[in-house]
Amino acid sequence: MRRLNRKKTLNLMKELDAFPKVPESYVETSASGGTVSLIAFTTIAFLTIMEFMVYQDTWMKYEYEVDKDFTSKLRINIDITVAMRCQYVGADVLDLAETMVASADGLIYEPVPFELTPQQKELQRMLQIIQSRLQEEHSLQDVIFKSAFKSASTALPPREDNSLHSPDACRIHGHLYVNKVAGNFHITVGKAIPHPRGHAHLAALVSHESYNFSHRIDHLSFGELIPGIINPLDGTEKIASDHNQMFQYFITVVPTKLHTYKISAETHQFSVTERERVINHAAGSHGVSGIFMKYDISSLMVTVTEEHMPFWQFLVRLCGIIGGIFSTTGILHGFGRFVAEIIFCRFRLGSYRSTSVPLPDGHTSNHLPLITDNSTH
Repeated sequence: MRRLNRKKTLNLMKELDAFPKVPESYVETSASGGTVSLIAFTTIAFLTIMEFMVYQDTWMKYEYEVDKDFTSKLRINIDITVAMRCQYVGADVLDLAETMVASADGLIYEPVPFELTPQQKELQRMLQIIQSRLQEEHSLQDVIFKSAFKSASTALPPREDNSLHSPDACRIHGHLYVNKVAGNFHITVGKAIPHPRGHAHLAALVSHESYNFSHRIDHLSFGELIPGIINPLDGTEKIASDHNQMFQYFITVVPTKLHTYKISAETHQFSVTERERVINHAAGSHGVSGIFMKYDISSLMVTVTEEHMPFWQFLVRLCGIIGGIFSTTGILHGFGRFVAEIIFCRFRLGSYRSTSVPLPDGHTSNHLPLITDNSTH
């Protein structure tokens, strides 16, 4: 009884078989089929390798929303070298709320030579090349996001020849915390002092001949400091052509949440436009000599997330490649054999010619004579 049930079950499973097996004696192989199969296997192997490379890669997904955080402080990371002595320059921030943030809160004034060492020049040249490529190929920003914390810091390496160059410049570096409103970070002549109507700088004791606002921006960023991230002004160098010259940078800061497989941080991206002009009151060009960075905070926040293809999606795409190649090559091979058979059949039909057979009554027949057993004897 059990054997009978097993046979019934086995027969039922055979009837449900969607992949019937053809006996080998019924299968006919050909050279054309073998060639097409070889091409199909090669194509499948190539596409499988390419699909695996896509599976290993990741991409960045951008989402936008309104920034509702108005109470937190904004951190500004600064590393700027000005071609003037430290006692002649002062840096501070003044925002739209008339709140003044003095440089003593977090900035360090360090006397350094303005000329770079060969190693430092090489890093600066590399940063400038990357900045020019980023302006042309915006997709490189995704690569920088994914390589954060993997690459070395973009800060200049320390000098090794301090005894050969006398300090003729001032390196202003550190960080400041400001309100999340539009403001103006500036470096100008004289130290900043509080004032009831704003602020002022003690510039009267500095002669105009000593003005030189040639500068190099080694680093400028907003938000959390992330090693490996290259910002738009990193590596910028400006040489002043006149003593009374103003350099202006108009910056739009965008709050950004960065989530990758390596880090999760809250930082800020920014775009910048530059302008420089010589101060000449007689010609109508008014202003104050110095370096002015006017920043504004965007109301939108960007969330950048690194995503990866799921494994099930990779399997589905892989099955689609294998099945699609087999089906397509099978159709093409069948169509090619059909066309070839039609062409060869026409040649064969044309090779046969009708023959005339004389009849006893004097008529002729165009049909081929039948071959009988008697005619063979």
